Order: sequence, then structure tokens, then C-alpha cells
Amino acid sequence: MSINEDLDKLLDNVPFFIQQNLNHHPNKDKLIEIVIDLGRRPEARFTTGPEYLSQKIISWQDLDYITKRISKFSNDNRAGIERTLHRISCIRNRQSIINGLTCRVGRAIFGTICIIRDLLESGQSILILGKPGVGKTTIIREIARVLSDEMEKRVVIVDTSNEIAGDSDVPHSGIGRARRMQVAKTEFQHQIMIEAVENHMPEVIVIDEIGTELEALAARTIAEKGVQLVGTTHGNSLENLIKNPTLTDLIGGIQHVTLSDDEAKRRGTQKSILERKAYPAFQIAIEINDQNLWTIHENVQNSIDLLLRGNYAFAQIRQITSTQKIHIKYKRFQSESLLLFQNLSNLKTSLTLKTNSWTRFNQYTRIKSPNLKTNKMFIYVYSLSNNLIKEVISKTGVKLVLTNEIQKATIIIGLKKHLKQNLKLKKFALQKNIPIYTVNRGSVYQITKLLKSITK
Repeated sequence: MSINEDLDKLLDNVPFFIQQNLNHHPNKDKLIEIVIDLGRRPEARFTTGPEYLSQKIISWQDLDYITKRISKFSNDNRAGIERTLHRISCIRNRQSIINGLTCRVGRAIFGTICIIRDLLESGQSILILGKPGVGKTTIIREIARVLSDEMEKRVVIVDTSNEIAGDSDVPHSGIGRARRMQVAKTEFQHQIMIEAVENHMPEVIVIDEIGTELEALAARTIAEKGVQLVGTTHGNSLENLIKNPTLTDLIGGIQHVTLSDDEAKRRGTQKSILERKAYPAFQIAIEINDQNLWTIHENVQNSIDLLLRGNYAFAQIRQITSTQKIHIKYKRFQSESLLLFQNLSNLKTSLTLKTNSWTRFNQYTRIKSPNLKTNKMFIYVYSLSNNLIKEVISKTGVKLVLTNEIQKATIIIGLKKHLKQNLKLKKFALQKNIPIYTVNRGSVYQITKLLKSITK
């Protein structure tokens, strides 16, 4: 893995007292960005943590020195340095005068995507998710180079802020043979995306920071034209996209669907559910957890469907060790927070909480759960007499134990009309995967029938 960073070209444009400290700093190669704010000490942020660079306070003259040596700031308050990948972002006061700068180091890291080389060769569209600063732009720059140079594909980069190919009319060598289309204003990015497909016959379109509804719609349009997409967006996981209405088009869109009574019974779910509207624009999603640890969803369509249903799904975890070996393992996950959100919202219209594994009976409701396979079951009784339950247990001879501690409970039994109103209990049971059984009346017959059914 080799790195081309041109760090000296960035340091040549900062005041001498900052440049001098960084040139002799032991962690110079780990520098992420330099923060320069009026009236404050300059600060460097390394992968190991932040650190002040000088005792001197930044003045107007220091800010003016930097801004006069770099290109003009665009409407998104970003500028660059000629023939480099570095980015300078400004902060303005209420009079639009610059009073702060963030100088981010841009690096072309060759070999960083060896961990997903097989996914690139598949020809499927790839969406990269991660929080700001995790290295998404560096990754897609290297992807563009590999696709254009090594796989000999026609690649067009839509470079909104000149971060991917640098701030120059001549693109940086880090993108290889890929072509770069610059965007005059951020709000025009979606138009340039469509123009790239219509005018330049690309096989692959590379887009950084998809962030608006129009850009998500343009990405879907490009995918439907048969062009491979490689894009990035902010978010830690697929679940973040499901909850973000602006970007749900990237994963097929989400809609509320009301089922008929028969269909709800057949599926074993509630009547109002969330479903995916269409095919996702991206077939593969990669969550950048860490520089060397990536979570990969090889089938976005399947992962989204399972997340919406609250079921378990599998994701691939890929990790690069210090010896440059790639370890691959599979992890089972479930969107508990999304499932809980879905169920609680449906309680407004339907006071009976159900999940995919609930089965309706004539007099009571049951949840099937792996907890019920244990030999000894503990019952937590709600709104029913403990003596009544003890009487039924003694008559039927079932192996059940009453408990007053809900944390120890294997199952919960209670009156239906009272459980409807206790959302806190239902929420706890859902989180702990404790099945709830309800009866319409506290009669010996109904409870006996219920307990016999449980212990079959």
C-alpha cells in the first residue's frame, strides 16, 4: 500500500510558525487536518488525537495569508490547492468574512481497496457508508483508478467539490485514466450526473456525498439505464438510510402498506407494515466501521427486507490485519430499534402488539420463541391472580414456576385488556424477546387451555 499525499504543498500555504511545527512533528504522516480559527491557537488533528501547534493566537493577517495563496472559495465554502487533493473549508461570520479555516489533508492511497477487489469485478453498483472523515473519498478515488486502469472500464467521476481529482483543470493522477466532470454549484450535482450518462457513454459513474433527494433520484435513474454506480453518503449503517426519508430512494424507497385481515393473518404480522417500494439503486452496501474494518451487505435488497421485518440477517465482516492479510467472517444482526419503532407507531392504531412470530388463537394470543424450548419455564403474571395460576398448575401438572421478577421470566401471562395499556411492559418484552400470552377472561378453563398449549 503506497501513499501520495503532497503534504509539503499544503504546508507551504500556512503561516511559518505552523509549518515549522508540523515539519518536525513525529506524527506528521498521521495528520488529518489543521484547524485555524481567529483568536485561537492553531490545532492539528491526527489519527491519534488533537494537539495544539503553537502558543501564538491566530490573527486576521494569518487568515488573510492563507486565503490569498489558494484558489477562490466556491458557493459551498470550499477551496483547493492546484494539482493536489487537499481541501480548505472556511467558516464565515455574519458579514460573510472568513474567520476560520479547516485544512484537510488529501491522500491518494494506492492499494486501499484490495479488501473489496472481488466486489468491483462483479460489476454491481456499490454504496459506501460512513461518518465524516472516515476515508470515503479516498476509497472511491482508488476505486475509480482501479476500474479505469486495471479493469479498463470507461469511468466518469462527478466531482462536486474537486475532492476526488483535485482543484485543477488537470485531474490528479490518483484517479488514473478516469475522466472528471466538475460541478459549478453544489445544487447542480444531480444534473451533471444525468449529463455524464447522456453525453459521455460511461460504464461506471463515481459520485461522492449523495445528500439530497434529487441526487438520490438521479442515482436511481442512472442505475435504471444500466450504468454501474459507485457512490458515498453519510451514515453508519443501512438502518440510517431507512430512517432518512431524503435518501431512501438509494435503497428502493420505503412505504407504509395496509394489509387485509386475511393477508395479515397469513403473514402473521400487523396490518400496517413498512415495505420496500422498488429495487435498490445499489446492489452492494459497504459500511466503513474503521479504516481496516468494513461491514459488507452483498445483497442490499435482501438486507433491507429483513431489516423492515425485524428479522435476523447476515452481513460480511472484512478486516485487514497488520500483516496485510484479509480476514472474512459473517455476523448475524437484527434491527431491534427499527422493529421497536415500527411496533410502537402501530400501537396508535392497533392496541394489540404483534410480531412476525405471533399466531392468533380463538381465546388467547401466543408468541413462539426459542425461550420456550427450555425444560423449566418461569411465568410472570400480570393482572391475574397468582393463586389462580397455582391452582391451574397443580391440576394440570405442567412444569411451570411463578416468579415476581420480570427479568427472570420465560413467558408473560396477563389479561388482554390490561396488557393493551401497558406499553412499557410490551417494550421490555420485545427487547428481551420474552413472549406475551393474553387471555380474554381470568377463567380456569382459558388458563388451563393456554398452559397446555404452551407446554406441548
